[in-house]
Amino acid sequence: MPIIVNIDVVMARRKISLGQLAEKINITPANLSVLKTGKAKAIRFSTLVAICRALECQPGDILEYVPSPDDDAETEE
Repeated sequence: MPIIVNIDVVMARRKISLGQLAEKINITPANLSVLKTGKAKAIRFSTLVAICRALECQPGDILEYVPSPDDDAETEE
């Protein structure tokens, strides 16, 4: 998938654990882990806002678009 989740990088810079962040944004550590590992298919804007607020960052700090050769095939489906 061409969207890379860099939440672990921002968490490391802020010295916050997965459990601490999950508690701050009121989601389960398991759901945050799914997002952190890049296995999530979607994220609610309200969750993204909560993460950015807790980590004092911008959405672009945790989400990155990296084009792949098959990007055109994915959008044509």
